[in-house]
Amino acid sequence: MDLVRFREELTACRLCPRLVAWREEVGRTKRRAYRDWHYWAKPVPGFGDPQARLVLFGLAPGAHGSNRTGRPFTGDASGAFLYPLLYEAGLSSKPQSEPGDDLRLFGVYLTAAVRCAPPGNKPTREELLACSAWTRVELGLLPEARVYLALGRVALEALLDHFGLKKSAHPFFHGAHYPLPQGRHLLASYHVSRQNTQTGRLTREMFLEVLLRAKALAGL
Repeated sequence: MDLVRFREELTACRLCPRLVAWREEVGRTKRRAYRDWHYWAKPVPGFGDPQARLVLFGLAPGAHGSNRTGRPFTGDASGAFLYPLLYEAGLSSKPQSEPGDDLRLFGVYLTAAVRCAPPGNKPTREELLACSAWTRVELGLLPEARVYLALGRVALEALLDHFGLKKSAHPFFHGAHYPLPQGRHLLASYHVSRQNTQTGRLTREMFLEVLLRAKALAGL
């Protein structure tokens, strides 16, 4: 198994009937602004450097963002916030992400706890559990990863499950930092969602501070 084969298998996944129905319905009905788009409407594979030392781990694709474009954090407000800061931190080749472009990430890989867009951005426990099998394979294909930056509580808890750590001993808060075996690190930030960034709960300065700390810990 390599990342190419992984993506082929992932994009054929139909394990969760509710998510399959929702992602495909969104792709059929579309949003007026994107009525000329051919929506991806499949599980969204990770994107970035196969030799990544830093993994950014989100919640799930946005219905009209990644579910439309097929690339994590691309096509909606979360990406409009995230990619310029990756660029500012020296971790990407350009400050915007567009499907089919030549964007490169430097030592960074983007993925999520759930690979299909969930209704209301709220996957069920059963859906998170089903997708954890993909997480196990995908993270295993990133042998150089040293730092995992969880975006939001659900993402952090999914990574805690992955690493077999107790949630009660590793609470979520913005800026959380927990050591992992073999000199690795687990960090957390508020999610880069519109709900957080437009209300000021997460500012550019707040996220950049955590991102630069993760970069330093990863040796990038």
